Amino acid sequence: MRAGVLSKDEVIEFLNENFVNTWVPNCELGRIQSLREPIAKRREREGKSFDTSHPLAQAIIKGWETGSKKGSPVDCLVISSTFELMGRQMVNNLREDSEREGLPKHVHYLAFLKEALGGKQPGLGNIVLSREQPLQTVLGTFRIPTVGHQDWTVVMIDTTALGNGGTLTIDVEIGREDGEAAFFLLEGDKELPTEETLPKDKITWVWGEPGDTRQIKHRFNKGQLFKLGVIGAWVRDEPCINAFHAKISVEAAD
Repeated sequence: MRAGVLSKDEVIEFLNENFVNTWVPNCELGRIQSLREPIAKRREREGKSFDTSHPLAQAIIKGWETGSKKGSPVDCLVISSTFELMGRQMVNNLREDSEREGLPKHVHYLAFLKEALGGKQPGLGNIVLSREQPLQTVLGTFRIPTVGHQDWTVVMIDTTALGNGGTLTIDVEIGREDGEAAFFLLEGDKELPTEETLPKDKITWVWGEPGDTRQIKHRFNKGQLFKLGVIGAWVRDEPCINAFHAKISVEAAD
């Protein structure tokens, strides 16, 4: 980061004008299990403590498990003065994300910062669609659930800017690794089941195998929040992870 996007003058200037910038090692918050005991012993030896219940620490921890992708070793998090999570960019995916948008990395990163300040919550799994921005993409992963527990990847889709409604279209492409996937569209306030059952309140859904492309289309009469739930399935007992790419668009009603 320091030799890349953070070396660009326009990025540095924007950060200094709009943010208080700091670095927090994930290991200090207990994210790396193998380092928990050594760090605890070091703190005891030095007579220092680290309060993980602090609102800032809690916002960072929340960022680890937020969004369509989880498990990044390094994150850039935008956090408000009231400790609300406003945006997340995984450093390991910076190149991939910028190439997908056809932008230089520093331009993509600057756009990420501006979207976070604008309340668009980039990287948090929240897609905001409007007449001005009718299309967004999501690249995410899904896991094969363990017995008795559903492991959902969730994308929230905000169409509230479209007061007269429109048509929501979700084009999904499933990765070529092992593992099939089901995609469920629900209203935003509906819950996804944690046990081995299908969502009762689903609007519609599709199922696909590795390498498949599928489409969800839904006509709605008034702008609202939707929830896209993605879950994997595999006939073998071995755990596996696969990816999906979703192009989410809306056509506003006249």
